[in-house]
Amino acid sequence: MRDLKERKEGAFPLLASCLQGQPGSAKELEAIPMFMKRCPAEIDAERQPDLACLQSLLFDEEQSPAELAKMYKNEGNDYFKEKDYKRAVVAYSEGLQRRCGDPELNAVLHTNRGAAQFHLGNYRSALRDAIQARKLKPTHLKAIIRGALCHVELKNFSEAIAWCEEGLQIDAKERKLVETRAKADKLKRAEERDARRAKAMEKKEQCQKEILLAAIKERNIKLALEPSSEEEEISGGLAEISLDGFHCDSATGAKVHLDADGSLNWPVLFLYPEHEQTDFIAAFHENSRFIDHLMVMFAELPPWDLERKYLPSSLELYFEDEERAEMYELNPGHTLLQVLQHERYFVKAGTPAVLALVKHSPFSEKYFCGKKVHRLP
Repeated sequence: MRDLKERKEGAFPLLASCLQGQPGSAKELEAIPMFMKRCPAEIDAERQPDLACLQSLLFDEEQSPAELAKMYKNEGNDYFKEKDYKRAVVAYSEGLQRRCGDPELNAVLHTNRGAAQFHLGNYRSALRDAIQARKLKPTHLKAIIRGALCHVELKNFSEAIAWCEEGLQIDAKERKLVETRAKADKLKRAEERDARRAKAMEKKEQCQKEILLAAIKERNIKLALEPSSEEEEISGGLAEISLDGFHCDSATGAKVHLDADGSLNWPVLFLYPEHEQTDFIAAFHENSRFIDHLMVMFAELPPWDLERKYLPSSLELYFEDEERAEMYELNPGHTLLQVLQHERYFVKAGTPAVLALVKHSPFSEKYFCGKKVHRLP
């Protein structure tokens, strides 16, 4: 007997070590098909012939398609209970591939697969399964409920309500359908309300934009629109300008607007090319003078002006006519409106821009070299 016992322990060393409680042996034991607690998601017949053999024994192809489909359905249900929805989808799909010809069973397989897909967030796939299940069994309440829920998730609220109403004709007291219909109806009304608000807001903004453009046109201010494909300027007033082409927002978010007095306030950009610096005024009143802003902006010398030469009285202001490649000097005592009404000034991207340079500086002389400059008289 002792010799037999030794031979048995030698034949099953892994099992013996597991029974003796040796570390790591339980994990190794689960690698044996007979002792597996879960089946792998995919079985490689060449590397795992023992598992492939067990699978073929479990799903014997000699069984009828209906029997195989039912076995796959039960397997999918087990995975579903464990919340292993991906494997559940695979099992139900295998069942459907048996093409058993039983409408009732196939309807259940589609419904169950749809439920698993729903939990995975695959709402369109789940809806397709619900539709197929209804084709096989029009009175299948679970499929109708699942389809209604899918439509809610897909924000197809009218379709969700229609599915619920069809289901309630079969069972007027079905709680899930009653709740889903109420939810879909509430969401639909909220969506319609938001759409009305958005439309009203869009109409209001369009009206404000028309008023704004009318004010700009009235002042004979010319706008240069940013072309989408090729360079193009609109210089013949505003009659040709479409509302879609004019963007009053600047890159900073500031935009030209009418104040309570009906005056235009513009975002204005000051460029200092010598130091590659800029200043930005978010709301430059059209009747404000440039010199007034310069006095505030340079009340203290900026940190980048190491030579302390950027004084309001030392600065010259220019704008560039890009079409003609010419420069125009501005009178600092002029208002913004007077400058914008200049025959060769075009507002680009809703933001007037001017260049500021120090009078008679070496940089200024070099900057204007080769350029045609229209200076003040």
